[in-house]
Amino acid sequence: IMDEIVNRVANSKLITIDLEDWFPKEITATLDISDWLFQGLILKEKDFRESVKEHNWSQYKDQVLFLTCATDAIIPSWAYMLITLSASTFTKKVYKCSYDTYIQLHYQNVIGSINVDDYKNMPVIIKGCSKKPVPETAYLSLIQKLAPFVKSILFGEACSSVPLYKKPK
Repeated sequence: IMDEIVNRVANSKLITIDLEDWFPKEITATLDISDWLFQGLILKEKDFRESVKEHNWSQYKDQVLFLTCATDAIIPSWAYMLITLSASTFTKKVYKCSYDTYIQLHYQNVIGSINVDDYKNMPVIIKGCSKKPVPETAYLSLIQKLAPFVKSILFGEACSSVPLYKKPK
């Protein structure tokens, strides 16, 4: 008689965290304001205000908008504030940063809001493979957040994981 195959991983208390599950789902857009500057470098207030007023903000409906400037122009804070006031009517959120910086900020916020009690004295595996560009900083932030509370941390897949941390006895 053959022994029944038992899935020990499924029957264990091992908690799998897949950072890809927390990847932002919002549609995003980037607006480079350098075209609104004189020679791409100088902000002329009257012309800039006219560009903001005439811009089709509805194209960003329900999106997260990133404001950038492709040139080395010095842009006063009020200019980004003026754009945000116009864009906010349509967008979910406006940021003055790159998409990559936004992703890092997003993960910082998500990981910061984790309830560590959910992981207290539990073995945790952090899934390693992802199809989305999860930043390395997210993995680092996650282990720093969880290590003081969990029993152990593994990285990879349950069938082939790398042990990273085990709580001292």
